[in-house]
Amino acid sequence: MGLTAAAVVVPGIPAIPAVGLPSGARTAASLVFDPSAHTEQTISITDTTGTAHEVVYRFYKVASYVANPVDATYQSLNICEPVRIDGAAVDASGAPILLANAVGGYAPSSVSARTGITATGMGGATTRQALALAAGYVVVEPGARGRTLVDATTGVYYGVAPAAIVDLKAAVRYLRANKGRVPGNVRRIVSSGVSAGGALSSLLGASGDSPLYEPYLEAIGAADASDAIFATGAWCPITDLEHADMAYEWCWGTNPLGGGAQVDQTLSNELSTAYGEHVASLGLRAKGYGRLTARNLDDYLLKTFMEPSATKYLAGLSDEARAAYLAARPFIDWSGGRARFTWADFLTHVGARRKNVPSFDTLDLASPENNLFGTGTTRARHFTLWSLRHANGDSARLDEDIPEKLALMNPMHHLVGKANDRRSKHWWIRLGTKDTDTSHTVAGNLHARLDQLGDDVDTSYYWDAGHGADQDPGEFVKWIGEVSGYSGGGGRAAGQSA
Repeated sequence: MGLTAAAVVVPGIPAIPAVGLPSGARTAASLVFDPSAHTEQTISITDTTGTAHEVVYRFYKVASYVANPVDATYQSLNICEPVRIDGAAVDASGAPILLANAVGGYAPSSVSARTGITATGMGGATTRQALALAAGYVVVEPGARGRTLVDATTGVYYGVAPAAIVDLKAAVRYLRANKGRVPGNVRRIVSSGVSAGGALSSLLGASGDSPLYEPYLEAIGAADASDAIFATGAWCPITDLEHADMAYEWCWGTNPLGGGAQVDQTLSNELSTAYGEHVASLGLRAKGYGRLTARNLDDYLLKTFMEPSATKYLAGLSDEARAAYLAARPFIDWSGGRARFTWADFLTHVGARRKNVPSFDTLDLASPENNLFGTGTTRARHFTLWSLRHANGDSARLDEDIPEKLALMNPMHHLVGKANDRRSKHWWIRLGTKDTDTSHTVAGNLHARLDQLGDDVDTSYYWDAGHGADQDPGEFVKWIGEVSGYSGGGGRAAGQSA
């Protein structure tokens, strides 16, 4: 793909190539939503109880949510508005809006070729988007640039950090700028995402209206509106990347790789030790633990998340199935309807770790995150001083723009110290206990800080589940209605309990 218009240049930041622009720049008029430009479609959506619902909805395609798209293939969005559910008319003008990103691995995500709602997800399950539509909510599916995008003519990587979060913010601004024209309540936007998409969802929630992104948003012609969102849903968020290697070794350092081999314990111990200093610097506190440190973080995670997760799982089994499970796992003490075990036994139970050391800023620059922090025609860069110096010597220095890019990609930057008062105040965070794609401390720290700030935080782990698990999608849809105060639109169609 070659450049079809001049590169977008903003003083103080690298040039942004204008890939895929039509001849002549788009005008601000292109950001006005046309409520008449839709098709009406009918779909059968199966809820979490197995019941099928007939949903008639309006499908809108927005060619681009910015006036000066770098690549409109990715900087576009689709909107779905329910009008009838099981034959009953629905007025979704005041409904919450689910902004569901599909980013994975910080790779690009496009909805430009879609002709309807994304109704089926992994394993054939009904998506959160479809469940939300069947509950009477408006669903927005935005595309976003990603780290692998490279211009075929210039060799410039145009989807590296912070492109993805800038795009999602621009999508929110588009919706909010079209208040009264776009369906749904733009003051009740709820984001969702998984893995890297979960990280971006967390970042979107934490960084609402932060001025740090303004030059990037101006460069692509984002609407002049707020990019703050009301609530955040994040599944297994891969975030806090500058400390992710340290956190990973603190959590999984002694766990073997899939083949049974141990990672280099000298490197692992270096990173794990350094993580203690980082945790102390955050000033996190939790009820019953006081200040969180590397010394009590394991007990905090165990008692706050892991044991309750096992308890919920075991309580849901039949007596016979529970007895068989416990007999095969004698490390679990089951008494009084509660599961208890040690952190060491939990780590042994999880078993193999997914990643080597270092896990994110790899010494060979081969990780997705190395690519995420590429720049210009450079595909990948180191983004931690530890990895850079282990690869290139003790005198090596990080590129000058790296600290800024890290701040732009880390929700904790907007929560620690003087917290952003325009952040989401409602949070839904989910992970599997056997997810070794990142450290459990990453989500644990995020939860602790949000709880410390007084936000409404619903965090839960799925016992024995791996990366990307979602075992309560109907409850998430119900939660959206509860926190947004919305009671219209047939809210039980997603299969939620009353």
